[in-house]
This record gives sequence, C-alpha cells and structure tokens, in this order.
Amino acid sequence: MRGLDGKVVLVTGAGRGMGKAIAERLAEEGARVAVTDVDEKTAVGTASALEGAAGFRLDITDADEVTSRIEEIIATLGPIDALVNNAGWDRAAPFLQTDEDFWERVIDINLRGPIRMTKAVLPQMVERQQGRIVNISSDAGRVGSTGESVYSACKAGIIGFGKTVAREVARHGITVNAICPGPTDTALLAEFAQGNEKLIEALKKGIPMRRLGQPEDIAGAVAFMVSDDAGFITGQTLSVSGGLTMA
Repeated sequence: MRGLDGKVVLVTGAGRGMGKAIAERLAEEGARVAVTDVDEKTAVGTASALEGAAGFRLDITDADEVTSRIEEIIATLGPIDALVNNAGWDRAAPFLQTDEDFWERVIDINLRGPIRMTKAVLPQMVERQQGRIVNISSDAGRVGSTGESVYSACKAGIIGFGKTVAREVARHGITVNAICPGPTDTALLAEFAQGNEKLIEALKKGIPMRRLGQPEDIAGAVAFMVSDDAGFITGQTLSVSGGLTMA
C-alpha cells in the first residue's frame, strides 16, 4: 500500500482479535501504530511485537481518558494521521429479553465510543489538512442480525455518522469510510455462538465463499482505506463478508 510508511495510526480495541490483526498489518506496511485497548496488558503485549508501535490503555466510553490518552499518543508517536474505530462489544439476546442498562452499554461502546474518538482526533487532522478515519461497522448494520438488535442499530448509526462527517471534512483532505465485516472468526463470535457448532456451520453455509471471515481479511481492507491508494474514496461502506451481502 502506498503512503503508510511512517504514518501514525491509532487503532482502538487492538489488543486481540480483529484489532490486533489490523495493527499487525498496518505495522507491516510501515505505519507507527498506537495500539489501544481497555485491557492495557493486551495492548502493550501486541505493541511490543510490532516495530515502531506503542501500547496504551484506552476506554473509549470515558471522555476524560480519551482526551488525555490522545495527548499522550501524540506526545509519544507524533500527530495522528489515521484513526481506526475498531473497538466493539455485544452479547446475543432477543430484543425483548434486553433492558435499558444493556442498551446503554452497547450504545456507549459501539456508537458513542467511535463518535467520541472522532471528535477528539479530528481537530488536529483539520489543522493539518489531512487524515483518514475508518469505522469498523458490521453487515449487521446493513441487513440486521437476529439477537443483535441494539448492536445492529449502533452499527447502522456509525455508517450514517461517518457519511455525514465525510461530507463535512472532505475539503480538508480527510476521508471517512466504513468497513462492514460479516461473520468473522473472533472471540466475540465464539462468545456469541457459545460453542454452538450448528450455528457456525449455518453461518458458513449462508456465505457464498463457504467460510468465516478471518481477522486478516478485514485488516487488508483497512490498510487499503488508510493508504494513499484510497485517497479519492470517502463516505463509502465496504462489506468484507465473502459475499454474504451484495448491496
């Protein structure tokens, strides 16, 4: 990918799973990655294996921590060239079996969190007249997903939010795009399935390519969107789902 060498990229939820794969791919491309996670140990552990990376604890639901940590990242690595809003969480349950406390947690992590991160990082991008923001949404936000009602709403919301911000900041040389994974082989999916192999097999059968996504599949798409090769792409939504959705 062109233009990633030496760029500072902040990735949320990068201590494990999809976020870790994204951090690893960006580091391979020469980026200096701020590996952040609510679990500081995993963030530091992931970063320690990557050249030019640094690990930081970051709780995206805490506005004060977001502000202070971004200042620390800039002081450590330099101005942030790209933000990857990857951190997310959900627990499968029919909508009528959920309550407002659950809704608040899902919304705070999956919708308010990326909005909060974008607001914190964007001013210095505008000042420098350059930047990339990639929001990890989900195909659940495009077509819905049984047992993920509020999560799906958040992921749909982050697509709409990103499109609007993309319009507002395009004149500043900043792009904002969304990547929508389909079912991907991560700890979150394992928790969702809770050992239900029939569910996993059903998901595979529903995917034209007949396999689950791998974290590396998502990482490649993110690296492209962050790179100079995607410099004229903004406000777009890309499904990385083996053909599960074709809209």
